[in-house]
Amino acid sequence: MTRAFEPVRVGRMELPQRFVMAPLTRNRSPETVPTELNATYYAQRASAGLIITEGTAPSLVGQGYLNVPGLYTPEQVEGWSRVADRVHAGGGRIVAQLMHVGRIAHPDNKDGAATVAPSAIAAPGQMVTAEGPKDHPTPRALEAGELPGVVQEYVQAARAAVTAGLDGVEVHAANGYLLHQFLDPDANRREDEYGGSPHARARFVIEVVQAVADAIGADRVGIRLSPGHQFNGIVESDPQDVAQTYRAVVDGIAPLGLAYLSILAAHGTELPSELSERFGGSVLLNDGFSDVTSLDDVERVLGRGLADAVVVGRPFLANPDLPARWRDGQETNEPDSATFYGGGEQGYTDYPTVQELRRAG
Repeated sequence: MTRAFEPVRVGRMELPQRFVMAPLTRNRSPETVPTELNATYYAQRASAGLIITEGTAPSLVGQGYLNVPGLYTPEQVEGWSRVADRVHAGGGRIVAQLMHVGRIAHPDNKDGAATVAPSAIAAPGQMVTAEGPKDHPTPRALEAGELPGVVQEYVQAARAAVTAGLDGVEVHAANGYLLHQFLDPDANRREDEYGGSPHARARFVIEVVQAVADAIGADRVGIRLSPGHQFNGIVESDPQDVAQTYRAVVDGIAPLGLAYLSILAAHGTELPSELSERFGGSVLLNDGFSDVTSLDDVERVLGRGLADAVVVGRPFLANPDLPARWRDGQETNEPDSATFYGGGEQGYTDYPTVQELRRAG
C-alpha cells in the first residue's frame, strides 16, 4: 500500500484514500436541474475518496454557463437528492461546489437576470450562449447594502445541499468567479470597506464562509482558493499583494474549523505551503489546468507533506473506477476532449470500467 491509498479524515468525512475527484463542469443539466443522467455519472465515480461536484450556482444571478446546475429551486434540490442517494448507495461522499460566477456571465443564460460584480468592469473574452459566443457585459457593481443578501444566497444554497442529502459544500473563491473577483485589485476597484487593501478585499470571502459555516456546521464546509491564478480575467500580478491578500483570507477562516482548504496552485511553491500552515487543518492540493495528475504526482505531493489529499481532474472523467485502476496498476482510458462540455451519454457515462472490459472480453 502507498500513501495514496491510506485513509484520511476530512471534516466529518472519513475518506478511503488520499485523492479526490475535482469539480469538473460538464454542461449536462438542462434548465439548471440535475437529471438521472447526472446521477448516473456521479454514482459511477462513487469510489473516489470524495466527489466535489461541478460548479453549482447559489442563485439565478450567479448562474453562468449553459446547462450548469443550481441549488436554489425545489426542482434542483430534488435533482441533487437523486445524485446524493446514488453516490451514497455506492459508498461514496459528495459535496456541492457553490459557484457564483459574478461577471463571468451573460443575461441570455439566466433568463435576463443582471450580471453583478465587485466593480463595473467587464471581464475579457466571451460567454457561450444558445445563440453563440457573446462578449461579457459590463456588470453592475454590487452596493454594500446588497452584500448581506448575496451572503444569504450562499447560505440558502448550503442549506439546500444538506437538505438534498449532500455531505457538505465547497465555497468556490477561485478561478475568476465572484469571490475571486473581490480578491483581485484589478477586478475590485471599490473604495468602501470591501476594497482597497488586501484585508478589505478579503472581507467578503471571509463573511461568506463564516455565514455558511454557521448555517450548516464548519465541518461540512470547504473552500477553494487559487492565488495568482490568472484565469477569467483575473490579474493578481503583484506577488506581494497576492501573498498579503491570501494570508488575510486564510487567517480570517482558520479559526472556523472548516473541513478543508483546497488550493489550486503549482506544487511546492512557497505561498501555498505557507497558507497550508496558517490554515492548520486538512489541505487539498490541485496543480491546476496545465498538467494531468498521475498517481506518481499524487504520491510525490503526499510524500513531501504538501497536502493531506490531492485533487484529481481529467483521469476521473474517463475512468469511473480510477482508484481500482491505480491500485492494481491497470491502464487508464483516455478522455475525449470533444465531449467535455455538453451533450449526452457519450464521453460522460459510457467510459468502461476494467470489469466491464473483462466481461466484454
